[in-house]
Amino acid sequence: MNERVLRELVPAVIGILVRRGADFASAEDAVQEALIRALETWPDDPPRDPKGWLVAAAWRKFLDAARAEASRRGRELAVDAEPPPGAAPATDDTLRLYFLCAHPALPHSSAVALTLRAVGGLTTRQIAAAYLVPEATMAQRISRAKRKLAGLALDQPGDPATVLRVLYLVFNEGYSGDVDLAAEAIRLTRQLHTLTGDPEAAGLLALMLLHHARRASRTGPGGRLVPLGRQDRSRWDTGLIAEGVTVLQEALARDRLGEYQAQAAVAALHADAPTAAETDWVQIVEWYDELLRLTGDSPVVRLNRAVAVGEADGARAGLAALAGVDPALPRYQAVAAYLHERDGDLERAADLYAAAARAAPSVPERDHLTREAARVRQLHNRAASA
Repeated sequence: MNERVLRELVPAVIGILVRRGADFASAEDAVQEALIRALETWPDDPPRDPKGWLVAAAWRKFLDAARAEASRRGRELAVDAEPPPGAAPATDDTLRLYFLCAHPALPHSSAVALTLRAVGGLTTRQIAAAYLVPEATMAQRISRAKRKLAGLALDQPGDPATVLRVLYLVFNEGYSGDVDLAAEAIRLTRQLHTLTGDPEAAGLLALMLLHHARRASRTGPGGRLVPLGRQDRSRWDTGLIAEGVTVLQEALARDRLGEYQAQAAVAALHADAPTAAETDWVQIVEWYDELLRLTGDSPVVRLNRAVAVGEADGARAGLAALAGVDPALPRYQAVAAYLHERDGDLERAADLYAAAARAAPSVPERDHLTREAARVRQLHNRAASA
């Protein structure tokens, strides 16, 4: 069986064990062990009823662990050794698991890790590799998260905004190791959209699809970052763009605008432009105005809006818009450098690009900004000697 299809069974199996009396943490551990066993044995001996096999195997793992704990404490455990015969129940607790794993009591890093395990079906090793941390570190993070959730029932209401935020964080991790987190986030968000029909879930799905469509063009030889305006648009995935636009249009038609829908609208306008020069920056500024209203005047939105204003109304207007943004904000110096370069102040732009490179959060971004500083410095020197 395809590993992705197998992982899709995990939330339902956890739900079944919880309904039979297992606590969430024990159920999740048991299902993980059953999942690992399935990945080892199914290629050679696939079961006729995959979900039923996982339920039976996970229940046995749970019983073994519970009896070992009861024996350690000198108590008896009065439970049936095997689940009742017949097909596994059709009850799907996936949505409730989304809410539980993204509980407001958890730090975002823990919520992300737990969501990937309990809803995504990834192993601790896979999650650790994707986040470039030791497996033991990730195991501790997941264990702490499950301890915080001890005693919470699956039927407790959750916060949809927190769930969407967790999935957005997963998507932004992109790809590393043997797990494509961007693709995994799209899969989980697509599932959440199907389960809820929520316009903001649709907006997030559209945003992910539109950004993912540009993935192949974002890096050049040697892993160099390629900014949006210089990307080869022939490498964009038109199928993903078409799907993203369709999902977004259906969400907007419901007239319940939210932050992710507005972000997706900006991404759709970029995707719709045949060239960077033909981008409808005026509309993009209007969408950023909506985003400012929806996010309570977010500094990050205001920073991005300054770039759009600079494109729509000129670099001076962009710099004026940037004046109200906190200079300590990440990427502020890079945006200021770009706008000063557009305004013709090459010396100032080169200095700002160099400062932005020193503060860059990643090596590829640092190298890109360093090259930009060198490029603009060279233009300035040529202009000065002319």
